[in-house]
Amino acid sequence: MAPRLKVFTWSDGFHAFTVAAGSRPKALAAWGMERDIFGSGLAREIREGPDYDAALARPGEVIERGLTVDVGEVAPRRKSKRPATPVAARRSGPSPEARERVRVLEAELKALDREQAAARRELEAESARIARALERLTETQGRTRERLRTRLEQARAVLGKA
Repeated sequence: MAPRLKVFTWSDGFHAFTVAAGSRPKALAAWGMERDIFGSGLAREIREGPDYDAALARPGEVIERGLTVDVGEVAPRRKSKRPATPVAARRSGPSPEARERVRVLEAELKALDREQAAARRELEAESARIARALERLTETQGRTRERLRTRLEQARAVLGKA
């Protein structure tokens, strides 16, 4: 019997990423994440909606949907009787979602760096092995060529004496 699929989603603020998977770790793997974003509340399980239906239709495949931002109509601002708060005082800093996205991307970059360094080390080791094999081949061919030249000179010397 196949495991029961659950549908998980997370958003970077501009897109919603949804996947039908058997577990949270499988959802994280489908999204390409190493860090558990469920613990921070960035990702969650859903039980209904169009993304839910789309994910169940294609299990294991990440469904990406662009989010729209509705700013509504722009109305003239009413003047407040309160003194204006400086912009710096109103800002509370980056949102937790933005910070989490940076952390996730930093982790992905670190993993990519590790993978690329490992691939580079493998190729450098292979290159060193090939260089050693080429050196041995050159030495062997040189010795063989020298022996053959010596034999050729001896054969020519015999011809010259005759």
